[in-house]
Amino acid sequence: MAKSINIKTGDTVKVIAGKDKGAQGKVLKVLREDDRVIVEGVNQIKKHEKVVNTGSGNTGGIVTVEAPIHVSNVMLVEGDGVTRVGFKKVEGTKKRPDGSTYTVQRSVRVSRKTGEEI
Repeated sequence: MAKSINIKTGDTVKVIAGKDKGAQGKVLKVLREDDRVIVEGVNQIKKHEKVVNTGSGNTGGIVTVEAPIHVSNVMLVEGDGVTRVGFKKVEGTKKRPDGSTYTVQRSVRVSRKTGEEI
């Protein structure tokens, strides 16, 4: 069973370990099965792609793409620094189709540094 990942697509993260330590970027994709994330502009590799003739021209050659990086090597950016992610339950209300309302609890991500919702 894979552990939960507190980073989501679209979050801004900072690399805290590895060859790109200190770099910041936006999370493009989260690979939950492998506990990895793909961060824009971080951990770039050269990839050889086969040339394919398409109607709009030739594609292929040597391209630079972002490789996945382990989720333990990145931290969520908040304000000027980085923070860990916590969770708390928040009560809200929902409407039923007949118009009546009821209360529900939902889990929201919060910053461990400031306690604010992310």
